[in-house]
Amino acid sequence: MIRAKNIHKFYGDLEVLKGVDVHIKEGEVVSIVGESGAGKSTLLQILGTLDSPTNPEKFGTEILLDGQSFVNMKDRELSKFRNQNIGFVFQFHQLLPEFTALENVLLPTRISGKNENSSLDKAYALFEDLKIADRLHHKPNELSGGEAQRVAVARALINSPKIIYADEPTGNLDSKNADDLHQLFFDLRDKYNQTFVIVTHNPNLAEITDRKLVMRDGMII
Repeated sequence: MIRAKNIHKFYGDLEVLKGVDVHIKEGEVVSIVGESGAGKSTLLQILGTLDSPTNPEKFGTEILLDGQSFVNMKDRELSKFRNQNIGFVFQFHQLLPEFTALENVLLPTRISGKNENSSLDKAYALFEDLKIADRLHHKPNELSGGEAQRVAVARALINSPKIIYADEPTGNLDSKNADDLHQLFFDLRDKYNQTFVIVTHNPNLAEITDRKLVMRDGMII
């Protein structure tokens, strides 16, 4: 699903990623762990097209998603590629406060121009799967933390992306909601064959994933 070779990232003279190689298989749930500053979130942002590697030509950097390279895509092409292929879940749900849960989930489909009726059908099914069907028309300030994060997961899944990247997705939840969300990732993988790459400081989540990648000083060790 994801094959990346020799990813470097510099911020000025600071080298944050020092030639990272990573391979994620389709249908895997993979965690990335390590101390703060190890480069976990930077790696996730580059794999998710939100940031770019430094001097990919110089270092021979390659990043392929399902066999397609996106390293040298222009901004417009990259935005379309991201919308069609990648979903994101962050520590803070980042729902738009003026929109209902359903409207938030449908945003990616409207950006991509998908059929409204089929998008609604998919959204309703996701709300059922995520056990928040009674929260369709609630705004974010009317949702609990766990409910809001489930809406964020539905938004990440609505375009049937090839891969989901999650950055500390349970970092803002209590232990019960965190455990429920952990199980949800595996349930979604089993139902939709979804691939998840999760940056986490939660040892319980890291230990139950299919593979745990440990980062230290800008490298996977």
